[in-house]
Amino acid sequence: MIAFPSFFSAALTLFMAAAMTPVQAQTTQPAVIFDMGGKFDKSFNESAYRGVERWKQESGKPYLEFEISNDTQRVQAIRRMAERGASPIISVGFAQASALEQVAKEFPRTHFVIIDGVVNLPNVQSLLFKEHEGSYLVGAMAILSSKTGKVSFVGGMDIPLIRKFQCGFEQGVKATNPKAEVFANMTGTTSSSWNDPTRGSELAKAQFARGSDVVFAAAGGTGAGVYQAAKDAGRLAIGVDSNQNHLQPGTMLTSMVKRVDVAVFKVLKNWTPGVSNLGLKEDGVDYAIDQHNAKLVSPALKAKVDAIKADIIAGKIKVADYMADNACKY
Repeated sequence: MIAFPSFFSAALTLFMAAAMTPVQAQTTQPAVIFDMGGKFDKSFNESAYRGVERWKQESGKPYLEFEISNDTQRVQAIRRMAERGASPIISVGFAQASALEQVAKEFPRTHFVIIDGVVNLPNVQSLLFKEHEGSYLVGAMAILSSKTGKVSFVGGMDIPLIRKFQCGFEQGVKATNPKAEVFANMTGTTSSSWNDPTRGSELAKAQFARGSDVVFAAAGGTGAGVYQAAKDAGRLAIGVDSNQNHLQPGTMLTSMVKRVDVAVFKVLKNWTPGVSNLGLKEDGVDYAIDQHNAKLVSPALKAKVDAIKADIIAGKIKVADYMADNACKY
């Protein structure tokens, strides 16, 4: 168990009490714990936020919430929710997996959900996504849109999950154009890597200097710097997790959407224990087209990408998973 100084525990308790919707006795309501970057990160956390907000609007019921701002808060935050009687408690992000596992053992009758991680307990539902499939699609789209034959990738924290995005992206690029070049950089090795737009911009500019004209960012809030750099340089960028096409309209080629919002909404309507792994076939990942990028995606380009998508769903194209298939080892 993480040891908290008494003043920190008191401060956290008071802050959470102020942030949470009051709970009536004998009333069970869900809770969501957003991780580093916060619920308005325009990416992963915000997608979860949209899912729980949709549930709130359709059900007319409230929920509890808390935003992690320090790595040491996770166990305490999840336990406080369980003590208040919340169920299910949704932890957004792999970084909460060990904390959730600890608390889930303490509260065996409470339902928990971990997104992007696996906790093998009977009262936990684990939600995984086939990010490599969606990344393969936008990799193909990137190289088909490139004029230089060079594209790039900017990751957030250097962890296997982000390498999974990179691996899928590179496979899509190389399968579409074997002579293409792919440049890749990670932002860092700590949780601050998710919220460093300045560093994201620097990495993107360095990649552009090497000839990349399309960059895919899987870096949380850091991606904002990548997208701005692409806009300033007249290059194309690809968003991630949420549909980020609106952030820099006109230079956002697409976004590799990870439908955390849909998954959260479904979990709140029907919690079930075990592991769910959502890919293209399950509508768990996809690429985004809207009014902000419609002019960048010609009918011919869309037809090619949709054909690749259909082949992946049908099993004609096998996309290797960095975390499972010993692929793209870096």
